[in-house]
Amino acid sequence: MAGGNDVAVRKEGHARPGKPAAAAGHAAGHKNMLQLIQLRWLAVIGQVTTIAVVSVGLGIQLPLPQMLAVLACLIAFNIAGHLRLHKSSAVTDRELFFALLVDVGSLTAQLYFTGGTANPFAFLYLLQVILGAVLLKRRFTWTIVAVTSLCLAGLSLYSLPLARPPEGWFSITSLYVQGLLLCFVLNAGLLVFFVNRITENKRASDAMLADLRQRAAEEEHIVRMGLLASGAAHELGTPMATMSVILGDWKRMPEFAEDPDLQEEIAVMEAQLQRCKKIVSGILLSAGEARGESSARTTINTFLNDLVREWRAGRNVASFSFDNHIDPDLPVVFDSALKQTIFNLLDNASEASPDWVCLDARRKDGRLAFTVTDRGPGFAPEMLAQFGKPYQSSKGRPGGGLGLFLAVNVSRTLGGTVAARNRVEGGAEVELSLPLTAIALVPENADVR
Repeated sequence: MAGGNDVAVRKEGHARPGKPAAAAGHAAGHKNMLQLIQLRWLAVIGQVTTIAVVSVGLGIQLPLPQMLAVLACLIAFNIAGHLRLHKSSAVTDRELFFALLVDVGSLTAQLYFTGGTANPFAFLYLLQVILGAVLLKRRFTWTIVAVTSLCLAGLSLYSLPLARPPEGWFSITSLYVQGLLLCFVLNAGLLVFFVNRITENKRASDAMLADLRQRAAEEEHIVRMGLLASGAAHELGTPMATMSVILGDWKRMPEFAEDPDLQEEIAVMEAQLQRCKKIVSGILLSAGEARGESSARTTINTFLNDLVREWRAGRNVASFSFDNHIDPDLPVVFDSALKQTIFNLLDNASEASPDWVCLDARRKDGRLAFTVTDRGPGFAPEMLAQFGKPYQSSKGRPGGGLGLFLAVNVSRTLGGTVAARNRVEGGAEVELSLPLTAIALVPENADVR
């Protein structure tokens, strides 16, 4: 953990991306359909208001039964749309296209009963066309253009006449011009409002898609690393076995057996070789190539005690503090990848702070939190800005910086988070937080808080 300012960053864990484009497309489609439903409610309110003003305020007779029947059908369709969104969040282009066709049909029916093209609200067709251009693919958009053009042409030939005062019909004081101006204001206002909302949905969808693609690339990178590690582990098996045999022969040779210093050095070499074998076995176990399973049933405290004992046996740290605040204990399933992740965090801390490293474990808010603290120089600002990305390291050696990258991705697969920050009193702190529901062996209705 290397030096910087008092800044904190967090990497959230989520489910695997699966099919990024499909997931982002479904999210955008759901939001766009919701916008259309909201716009349709505004259309219902506008139609009710217009019918009331024209029939009651202006005294113009309208075919109210037919117009109210069309309005009732539009309301029923909108309610069905709401229920459809509650059942499934995925919305296709075909569904959006069908919804716009329903709106075009509703507008056409209302215009047919109120004068056809002589009605100034005929220009509301432009709203449907522009919404189609924003929401739909090209072939659907041009279909909307063709349908609205045919509807407008049909209304010019077939419609019920609307009674209106004949004098001054095209002056500013006429109902037609006033209605035309009102139609323009409605078109402009609704377009600005809803097109902006839909554009925001598209930007959010693009950002989500970019994030999912980044995660997919990171997971592909991890798969490649796993294959390389597994291959390296296989290759290292033979030379390590050879070295083990040679060290055994040396230990029994008279010229080595009579020298206590050489015997001590051989014992150290055998211990380190045994540690290398254990690391290789752990790699193969994680890759599913050893006997047994990678995951094991245990308890939190047993897992932590074994982990701390194994880590301290192979590392040389002047002072190591282990603060275990987990009480009562809890049966869990832990994977070897999680164990290696905590090892990586402790190794990073010990390299930055050989004099003191602390591991704190506690339960809080239904989560299990492991916090690794050191007294080193802390994280550099550029490292915090790229936290969790591969090859971000202050150690200056090729291939460094993979420990935190793997920690972020292991926690992500378990729905957890990894947070890093620089301490005010000096040093750095990394917290790995996991939901207990992902690892606890408890009944579904049990309380794991």
